[in-house]
Amino acid sequence: MHIEISHDMWALGVPWAEKVLRPVVVYAFLIVGLRLAGKRELAQLNPFDLVVLLTLSNTVQNAIIGNDNSVTGGILGASTLLLVNYVLVRFLSRHEKLERLVEGEPDVLIENGVITTDCLEKEAISVVELEAAAHKQGFTTLDEIDKAVLDPNGSIAFFAKKPNPDTIRHDEILKRLDQMTAQLAALKA
Repeated sequence: MHIEISHDMWALGVPWAEKVLRPVVVYAFLIVGLRLAGKRELAQLNPFDLVVLLTLSNTVQNAIIGNDNSVTGGILGASTLLLVNYVLVRFLSRHEKLERLVEGEPDVLIENGVITTDCLEKEAISVVELEAAAHKQGFTTLDEIDKAVLDPNGSIAFFAKKPNPDTIRHDEILKRLDQMTAQLAALKA
C-alpha cells in the first residue's frame, strides 16, 4: 500500500503575510463585535445565543483562511490567532483602564434584592433567564438574592441575602424557647 501526499497539502494558497493579517483583522472585528453585542453573547444564556456563537466561527472561517486549504496555512492562521490572543490578554492584564474599555464594566442586575430592569433590558436578559441562571447556582427563587452582577466575561455572580441582626436575634430567641419547651417537657415526664 502506497500513500501519496500532494504538494498542495503543505503549499500556501495565499502569501504568508496575508495569511497572518487575515486572522488578526477577523480577531479584532470579533472582539469589537462581541463587545458591542453585549455580555449576553458570552453568557450563552439561551439556545439562540449559543447558535449565534457556534455559527459565527463558521461564518468567518473563509475570511481567515482565504483560498487556502493547506495544512501549513491552517497552522499559520491558528498560530496567529493564538499569538494575538496571548499578547492581547497579557497586555490588557497590565493595563486596567484599557482592559475595562475593551471588556466593559460589570452590570448590576439585582441590587439590595431589587431587580434592575433597565440593566436587564440593556443586556436583553429576561427575568426567566435570570431565574434559570440563579437556579444553576443553587438558589430556589430570586427572593433569596441580595445582589446579582453580570461580569464582562458573561458570567453572572449571585450573592445571597444575609439576615439582619434583628432576624438573627429573633431566630436565637425562638431556638432558646424551643430548648426550654423541650426541657420542661422532659421535667414533666
